[in-house]
Amino acid sequence: MFVSVIVGALLFGGASAQEVRVDGSSTVYPISLALAEEFQILNPRARITVAFSGTGAGFEKFCRGETDVSGASRPIKQGEIELCAANGIEFVELPVAADGLSVVVNPRNDWATCLTLEELHQIWRPDSTVETWQDVRPEWPDREIILYGAGTDSGTFDYFTEAVNGDSGAIRTDFFPSEDDNVLVQGVAGDAGAMGFFGYAYYAENQDRLKVLGIDSGEGCVEPSPETIASNTYSPLSRPLFLYFNAERLANDETLRDFALFSVSPDAQPLIADTGYLAYPEEIYGAAEQRIRNGVTGSAFLEFEPGDSVLEAVRSNGG
Repeated sequence: MFVSVIVGALLFGGASAQEVRVDGSSTVYPISLALAEEFQILNPRARITVAFSGTGAGFEKFCRGETDVSGASRPIKQGEIELCAANGIEFVELPVAADGLSVVVNPRNDWATCLTLEELHQIWRPDSTVETWQDVRPEWPDREIILYGAGTDSGTFDYFTEAVNGDSGAIRTDFFPSEDDNVLVQGVAGDAGAMGFFGYAYYAENQDRLKVLGIDSGEGCVEPSPETIASNTYSPLSRPLFLYFNAERLANDETLRDFALFSVSPDAQPLIADTGYLAYPEEIYGAAEQRIRNGVTGSAFLEFEPGDSVLEAVRSNGG
């Protein structure tokens, strides 16, 4: 899927537009699109194209120099940093929103309201023998669980498997994967025995078609919500979402620099909230702005784990 937001050429009689190319995470896509639309209203000569191909595929394009901005639903990996370095590409890393990976079922599921983290692991682990809901709890019906989840190029896939199974990429293979979260929504909405996972925004905009489960990681059952995601009580499935900017182009392209600054400005926060994700406190965006203005490159989130402080990370290394 590809969506472009092009305003400048129409308003300026075909004048040459300054193009910014954005790709990457389908989870971050609604944020990137909302920011692009508003930025172009404020800056009509700018031209921004926004697409999604998954976090991993997006980084491949970004590290080849094919895009200016890469949306990511997980931090960049060491191998991706090395790929960028091999092509002479440095980046500025910006956390732009908080998300809570949401585990959802069909609304006709009237038995499950909460899963322990261990039950979630038993369902999704690579050697899982769980085939029915009764395999999870004896009192639940002997109905097949049909599983839907993020595709392997997705940062959501990486984060979920690490948080639930303890190893990024570790998962059973008999599930329906997709890089397009709307496909996952349709799958779960169409089968009473289904379960899936994806970013909170896609649940929030489809609450009439889905039922979200609470997760008990040892301190009681907690459902994802703006409040529980913000407080990190929805753990370990709360996570930061990122935009990565090509550092050289950021330093030399006024449009790209203005777009980066806009993405962490107070004007961007209501746009992020409207997508269903959670805007960070202003101190985090202020620290991110300093990374842009100081030209701080590299990742501050390589060692980041669920529960760690986003503010401390973004302030590190000169931020």
